[in-house]
Amino acid sequence: MVSVENLIESINQRGWAVVTNCMKHTDSLRLKAECEAAYQSGDFQPAGVGHGMDRTIREDIRQDQVMWIDPHGNSFELETYLAKLENLRLTLNQHFFLGLFDFEGHFAIYPKGAFYKAHLDRHAGTIDRIVTVILYLNPDWQPGDGGELKLWTTSGEREGAFQLIEPRMGTMVYFLSGEFWHEVMPAQKTRTSITGWFRQR
Repeated sequence: MVSVENLIESINQRGWAVVTNCMKHTDSLRLKAECEAAYQSGDFQPAGVGHGMDRTIREDIRQDQVMWIDPHGNSFELETYLAKLENLRLTLNQHFFLGLFDFEGHFAIYPKGAFYKAHLDRHAGTIDRIVTVILYLNPDWQPGDGGELKLWTTSGEREGAFQLIEPRMGTMVYFLSGEFWHEVMPAQKTRTSITGWFRQR
């Protein structure tokens, strides 16, 4: 497990970081169960591309389904995770003076075969999303299961060096939302995560 100091150093030097085993396995399993129960209950909807009035459903670009997280009235496990993120928000502000004021996020499910083509997380014409935070909720994920996050590691570039990050249970990924291109490779089985963003006003 990477310390907070190493996480901050990685973001400072590279603009991104990967941390494994950052959640207790039992807590991650409960979050996964909560996500799957909501999915079975029909609480998810197809994810869109674009922002505001320009938002559309484009299955040629992304095929995941999402359920947005309510800031209040969540399960104990989800509140524990959100509290962890709040501590991280304060730490990032302390070190980088980013002015991060809140977190927005959603559960995401990629059914078998689903993908999300290369994109930036900050919508065109907006500046609010500053840091992307992803928590993966997939136990027993194996090589060949697909669904890797392909993260290009040079700020602003969609070619050249990249990292392939397997969506294993308890792994968290952090990167600057407006700078790092990334895509989700086709998943060979259902892939679950919590994806969100620290935002400025």
